[in-house]
Amino acid sequence: MHHSRADNCIPSTAGKFNTANGRQLGAHAVHFRDGVFLKDHVIKCLCLSLQTVRHGFPYQPTALAFDPVQKILAVGSRTGGIRILGRPGVDCYCQHESGAAVLQLQFLINEGALVTACADDTLHLWNLRQRRPAVLHSLKFNRERITFCHLPFMSKWLYVGTERGNTHIVNIESFVLSGYVIMWNKAIELATKTHPGPVVHLSDSPKDEGKLLIGFESGTIVQWDLRGKKADFRIYYDEAIHSVGWHHEGKQFMCSHSDGSLSMWNLRNTTKPFQVTFPHGKIQKDGRKESCKPILKVEYKTSRNSEPFVIFSGGLSYDKAGRRPTLTIMHGKAITVLEMDYPIVEFMALCETPYNNEVQEPYAVVVLLEKDLIVVDLTQSNFPVFENPYPMDIHESPVTCTAYFADCPPDIIPILYSIGAKHKKTGYSHKEWPVAGGTWTLGSNTYPEIIVTGILTSRHADKYGLTLQMLYKLKTSKAFEKPKPAEGRAAEMVEEDPFAVQMVSWCPHSRIFCVVGISAHIILYRFSKYEANTQIVSLEVRLQCESEDIITPSENENNPCFSESGNAQLLAVCLVKDRMVRVPPGYQAELVIQLLWLDGEPPQQITSLDINSAYGLLAFGNCNGLAVVDYLQKTILLCVSTLDLYGAADPYQRLTRSPRRNRQSTSGLTELSDNQQSVDMERSKSPTSDHVNGHCTSPTSQPKPRVPMGPEGPRLTRRGPGRPPFRKAQSAACMEISLPVSHTEESRENSFSRSRSSSVCSIDRDTKEAITTLQFGESYGRKSDAMPTPCLWVGTSLGMVLLIPLSIPADQEERMEEPVTIGPSGTVLMLKGSVLRFSFLDCMGALIQSPHEVWRDANASEDPDRPRRRKLVNFSPSSSQDNCGEGHLAVVCSEKQAKVVLMPSQSCLFVHNITESSFVLRADVVSVCGSVCLACFCANGHVMTLSLPSLRPLMDVNYLPLTDMRIARTFCFTNGGQALYLSSPTEIQRITYSQEMCDNLQEMLGELFTPIETPEAQNRGFLKGFFGGNSHNFDREELFGEASAGKASRSLAQHIPGQAGMEGMKVAASGVMGDLARARVALDERGQRLGELEDRTALMMTSAETFSKHAHELMLKCKDKKWYQL
Repeated sequence: MHHSRADNCIPSTAGKFNTANGRQLGAHAVHFRDGVFLKDHVIKCLCLSLQTVRHGFPYQPTALAFDPVQKILAVGSRTGGIRILGRPGVDCYCQHESGAAVLQLQFLINEGALVTACADDTLHLWNLRQRRPAVLHSLKFNRERITFCHLPFMSKWLYVGTERGNTHIVNIESFVLSGYVIMWNKAIELATKTHPGPVVHLSDSPKDEGKLLIGFESGTIVQWDLRGKKADFRIYYDEAIHSVGWHHEGKQFMCSHSDGSLSMWNLRNTTKPFQVTFPHGKIQKDGRKESCKPILKVEYKTSRNSEPFVIFSGGLSYDKAGRRPTLTIMHGKAITVLEMDYPIVEFMALCETPYNNEVQEPYAVVVLLEKDLIVVDLTQSNFPVFENPYPMDIHESPVTCTAYFADCPPDIIPILYSIGAKHKKTGYSHKEWPVAGGTWTLGSNTYPEIIVTGILTSRHADKYGLTLQMLYKLKTSKAFEKPKPAEGRAAEMVEEDPFAVQMVSWCPHSRIFCVVGISAHIILYRFSKYEANTQIVSLEVRLQCESEDIITPSENENNPCFSESGNAQLLAVCLVKDRMVRVPPGYQAELVIQLLWLDGEPPQQITSLDINSAYGLLAFGNCNGLAVVDYLQKTILLCVSTLDLYGAADPYQRLTRSPRRNRQSTSGLTELSDNQQSVDMERSKSPTSDHVNGHCTSPTSQPKPRVPMGPEGPRLTRRGPGRPPFRKAQSAACMEISLPVSHTEESRENSFSRSRSSSVCSIDRDTKEAITTLQFGESYGRKSDAMPTPCLWVGTSLGMVLLIPLSIPADQEERMEEPVTIGPSGTVLMLKGSVLRFSFLDCMGALIQSPHEVWRDANASEDPDRPRRRKLVNFSPSSSQDNCGEGHLAVVCSEKQAKVVLMPSQSCLFVHNITESSFVLRADVVSVCGSVCLACFCANGHVMTLSLPSLRPLMDVNYLPLTDMRIARTFCFTNGGQALYLSSPTEIQRITYSQEMCDNLQEMLGELFTPIETPEAQNRGFLKGFFGGNSHNFDREELFGEASAGKASRSLAQHIPGQAGMEGMKVAASGVMGDLARARVALDERGQRLGELEDRTALMMTSAETFSKHAHELMLKCKDKKWYQL
């Protein structure tokens, strides 16, 4: 179904884009089309897309580190990401270019630097003294695998253990290897024939920094004398070692083992441990200890006024199946077991002092879980947790959809926060959040924003500014009865949560919120500051229709969408609560619309939704048809198949089709033959005078009681057996809202092909035409209309655009009693690919907002003398058309192209083919720098912007090299040149394409490093200093430096300059190049001056020749004359 551009359409011309600084070079333009002057806004403040900030919990975390002086926390992930957290507002994300998993993190305490060890056996040094950290140095190990790293406090020498059992030493300043190496065969006795395994622990003795404790996986422990280059003692234990923790005096240490035991060792006697305990192992009847799981990590921390703390993870017995992961805190004789919701990745005790030879005084424990971050308060006996100020819980379930709102009404955020705060958990620690490093101030260019996320557990979250703050949660399952166990057919189709959120629509002004569920249901919420007793109204709609079966005017015409037969049914899991329920303040469910099952077949998913609070109408559609609901009167106004929207030759015969009575094949409703295609092409033209006068009166009956239910069981799948996947029957516009959502990560993360035919005919002929987008607004339903009226714009998966005029009573009392009249007027235009977005502009290029109702609390007490009335805000196109004539512009964007249409003449003014090799996933008309543009995100990863109304390309950036279903489902634009998407199942990534935002980003980000004096070490006293060893006389530079240790083998590791190092080289190179350039310029200037001198010399010679010629002529003239004749 190819579409040839009409003669009155002007193809857009490419704008000039300067890729050096990413700005548009252009100016405002005025076009004269169809008797109307159109002002085109060419935005000059666009920049290349830039990541601004990342919110949420790090996906698949692997490592944890804490700076006890700066009080900042770092979390590494399996994908090579690093999140650095401080006080609220200080949140930085870094990414290794290699994408290798982060194995370990080590802060250079109070130095503003971080060392990362990655799975590709590379060490990286990050500079944290800038708002966006960068890599200073990298060191790639070529022949050995890195397993463990240790950096002593106030030392510039990093100990690196490897899989071969060797220990290398790296200079942090130069990031080169020292020639000093502790080989595994020298660390163990020569008589030992077996390899000790990889290095799993390295630590310097608190008593003497010249002693290094090396732990091998097999159970071997060696204390190595760094000065003497020999082993002080060797311990051979039967069980594998996972971690080691020192007592601060350096006289004893504790090990955790794979059999769930803890062993205590004293340096006076290392032949055997002086204590072995199984904290969670009980003695069985036969006298043997029950087997326990490994203790993966243990920390041994001392306290001045109490017994030492022994903190470890794991160690539970195997026979207790189903036990949740635990963190155990042993304090004296008291043992506290803290159960976690997710597996423990890493934990770390936070202590008052950074010195390992002082009393540690632990005050908290940071626990990194697979999907959460918690901090336990150790200063209170019941060990409460701190309230986490970071929004770490957007990961409760995979996010299925997002919506992004900028410049929200200023009063909506405080009231959402105040009501959401009432539902917060209690029992938190009263102390301040201990991770309080860095500095952050509210930037001068911040404004309130809200992110709405729909997830599988059905709630939405909100955001403010560059920092994310949870405002409100909403569970949609509370509108339904608790699901009963599935039986029969429904039990075979259990796949996912029946209440999973598929789509959301929110009006910040009227505070009406709509949620589309995976079970083909819609819930409408109204906001109230008061709790109330309410009964949820339920409407049941059937969108399975026969195109051949036309009904005559009868009693069925009043309610064509209600089921009259026993074949249509709702399953028990979708039963709406039919009793009075007490609802708390906040969003309260008012109406639930459900699509019926038919003959045991689940309804097709809802693919489009729009709600308008000024009209009191809600419209939705799927691949079967369109339905319009009056949510004020709780009636169904229209329920019609997609083909019926086009109408027949006589508009008065366009009646709604009867409900489907028998099972039919999936190719029935909109199967197009070649002849039908030509008919549809004729219908796609602008309607004539005979095509615009038809209308159909809406039903006025109130909702009937629900029909008797069929077999009970949850509605859990989206298609019956034998039905092709719904995604295949739709265009890309439906993909992002109708994706398969299951519990497996693989199905959620599957990438899809970017290749797509440029023709609309790429959609299978035997599939149905889906309603892909809907938009209420003030427009001209017919060419003959002189004034704008309420209309509904409808876009389909075959690129068809239809316009449905609405007649809504203006008086408030009549609005609640009189029906709304709907009259289809035919097709307006057709585009390539599925229609994605509608928007409306006046002739000056200003965006026309949809009408809305001002919020009023329905549960507030009313004054009987002054009854409250609905206050409507109407943005009519005629209000801004004084200087440019009547009408307005309609911007329509599809998967392949965009068009600007002048209303009411329906003439196409501009058309632009956005992409041929790919297709658009998301398109929005947004305001940037005081102007509007069309922003598009394509499946090939390109972010594009087009000027309006001329559709000139302003920007085209290949931002995302790969796209997957998650990004396609969650990518969205908003005003101010910003966009967001889910970069992982648990993280929201924000980007900007506004130059103003890019320029102010440094100001808006927090500072990670704050100049703080390093705390002084405690005075140890004369006796402790005399008998405690000579740790302070240990000079690592003398021992590990090149002068004494020599150089390491070049083949062992390769030094790679980082970004900051490269910047220094660029500066130096620029200095040399600058000298050369200056010399070249000087030569050019000298040559230019020589050239000018040569020109002047030539001019003088010419003048001299001319003078000589004239003098000779004068001499000849006066030669024969007397003096008195002159």
